[in-house]
Amino acid sequence: MTGTTRSSGGLDDRRKRLLFRCWHRGTREMDLILGRFADAEIGNLSDDELDRLERLIEVPDPDLYAAITGDQPLAPEHAGALFDRIKAFRAVEHGV
Repeated sequence: MTGTTRSSGGLDDRRKRLLFRCWHRGTREMDLILGRFADAEIGNLSDDELDRLERLIEVPDPDLYAAITGDQPLAPEHAGALFDRIKAFRAVEHGV
């Protein structure tokens, strides 16, 4: 897969921007993790979850990837239910 499989049609501008940003992180691994999560969940996220996602995608790719794979903890201000959902989604995607 080389990019989103979800149409941005029907999404508000904020969700469209986040969907794009999740698929254009800078490293392929993070594109796939966050992009696939966004494809599946962007339309269902609450405003609070969108706020958290906007802050989470500001974390540098190496730090975020290490936290998602369990190699290092995520800074407390970024940890929470949304991050846990992303980790769980990745685990399901990879059969972990």
